[in-house]
Amino acid sequence: MNIQAPHNWPKTFSVAPMVDWTDRHCRFFHRILSRRAILYTEMLAAAAVLRGERARLLDFSPEEHPVVVQLGGSDPAEMAEAAAICAEWGYDAVNINVGCPSNKVRQGRFGAVLFREPRTVAACAKAMAEAVRATGRTVPITVKCRIGVDEIDSDEALAAFIEEVAAAGVRTFVIHARIAILEGLSPKENRTVPPLNHARVHRMKERFPQLEIITNGQLASVEDCRAQLARVDGVMVGRAAYQTPWLLSRVDTGLFGCSAPVKSRVEAVERFMPYVRARLEEGVPLNAMTKHILGLFHGVPGARAFRRILSEEAPKSPSDIGVLERALEQVRRPVPAGE
Repeated sequence: MNIQAPHNWPKTFSVAPMVDWTDRHCRFFHRILSRRAILYTEMLAAAAVLRGERARLLDFSPEEHPVVVQLGGSDPAEMAEAAAICAEWGYDAVNINVGCPSNKVRQGRFGAVLFREPRTVAACAKAMAEAVRATGRTVPITVKCRIGVDEIDSDEALAAFIEEVAAAGVRTFVIHARIAILEGLSPKENRTVPPLNHARVHRMKERFPQLEIITNGQLASVEDCRAQLARVDGVMVGRAAYQTPWLLSRVDTGLFGCSAPVKSRVEAVERFMPYVRARLEEGVPLNAMTKHILGLFHGVPGARAFRRILSEEAPKSPSDIGVLERALEQVRRPVPAGE
């Protein structure tokens, strides 16, 4: 996924797309913590991009680059039109969701159920690439999938899926190292119950050395990521990055050998404040932004009071930046570098 230019990083680290979580406010804050992370939007249905409020769905801040939009859909014509719109909107890549196990998504015939239909995914990818080229932009089409679905659970099945979709021009596969069980498990259970099998993802890299293979699933530390990067081209971290976002502050130093963008959690919030003020002036409610930083001070004295003030007061005072300032006072103290 050569979207990191001009840096040309040899490996990639990305934050997973998460519905209701990785909106533009979340991504802006994550970018404060890491210059190197590739950020993803929430999954957007192609139909919503075509017929919904595009500015609300697609707008993002220039600071977020590199940022990838994830689309859900199975109609090649719709996916192509939506991909072209996203390319012209300025996104650095367009990702096809072949991993979401929710009933709603499945009923719309996209997400993990499409693992059973590699020909459909390939048709979408080909149409999307052609539509994006017509815009004059160079924006790769990528795929995020599981290692299998229901009874389809083997190296050969995953390899067959990758081979057919790669033949349509896809060069980057982000693979959640669990199968999806569509009958009997909730989306939440699908994140924990099926056993992890990163080894299968490693074998896909060995089998397809010409492709970019990125692994995802229960990576909770820089050390976890470093171990995986010895076997694959990239890692994607989901809930650990959201629930304990300070993890992202260690990515640039721990994985890329460069300086950290911020020295403390307090500094991170202080750098977030101008953005919060600007969005408040536009009518964005305070808690729509502060909900993304609730876990920032996890394990730090004052963290409970910080979370309580934001959780209780921000919804009641949706335009008062003073709530955030009062919350920050609960954790303001001399903080050693890197804490």
